[in-house]
Amino acid sequence: MMQAFLDIADYDTATLTQIIRDGMAMKANPDDHLSRLAGKSIALIFEKPSTRTRVSFEVGVYQLGASPVVLDSKSMQLGRGETIADTARALSRYVDAIMIRANSHAALVELAKHAEIPVINGLTDRSHPCQVMADVMTLAEYKAPDLDFSHLSVLWTGDGNNVAHSWIEASARFGFALTLATPASMRPDEGIVTNALKEGGRITLADDAFAAAKGVDLIVTDTWASMGSTADVDKSAHDDILTPFRVTSALMKQAASDAIFMHCLPVYRGNEVVAEVVDGPQSVIWDEAENRLHVQKAIMCHCMDIGVGQDRGVSR
Repeated sequence: MMQAFLDIADYDTATLTQIIRDGMAMKANPDDHLSRLAGKSIALIFEKPSTRTRVSFEVGVYQLGASPVVLDSKSMQLGRGETIADTARALSRYVDAIMIRANSHAALVELAKHAEIPVINGLTDRSHPCQVMADVMTLAEYKAPDLDFSHLSVLWTGDGNNVAHSWIEASARFGFALTLATPASMRPDEGIVTNALKEGGRITLADDAFAAAKGVDLIVTDTWASMGSTADVDKSAHDDILTPFRVTSALMKQAASDAIFMHCLPVYRGNEVVAEVVDGPQSVIWDEAENRLHVQKAIMCHCMDIGVGQDRGVSR
């Protein structure tokens, strides 16, 4: 049965783990999956400019044997007043799936509601599930090859933004402990935290990144200029608030001796993280970036019900 991929919380642990496992299989043996989506067409909609999301999805579609149809707001009637519902209905007659990098989460949900084909969340102002699935795949490669994350601890430091929200949902599903060290004014969405806690997530909110980093297996951060977060805020004041949450060499030394560092990119050395950490031996950001390609291929196949363990066109 085809289905959407809107948020990590929408799926159970077994399904998400299988997607990670499929992504690893595609990475290990890419030639085995070159025609898995042969004959399919996938619309890639970008309301926001993109580098990694566009390239990783477009290349991934090609590698699976499908055809990408890349669209932006300037080239669509959606940008000229056509309703989201009408766009969803029309595209459902032309393509086999839609990936959208949307300005608002509400637009994503509306698109999925009216589409007759799978819709994949490529990023919204609320969440970034494809990115965090790639992050979890990277965490597995370095720290949990058996995909048992229960012994691991993760520190998110900086703005409690859309990527942080997906990390919270991932913690509840994959079982690692997650601490979010953020300024009081940039806490993650309370509802997302509450839901994760109700589902067994080990989530802690902190205001001291240095103390929170002690002994963790992974430190992860994001740019200080996330989608829309600084639109109405003076940049210098915004950066001053976040300065205590910068990832430095001293902060990394607080973590476990074999801890790793992640960043979803683009990275601004000297702002959210110092160059010594970004370019240092504990940084795994390029593996993390590559894994967007592999896990997104697995997500697309899952949404079209053509998993790694199946022949093309055979339902699970």
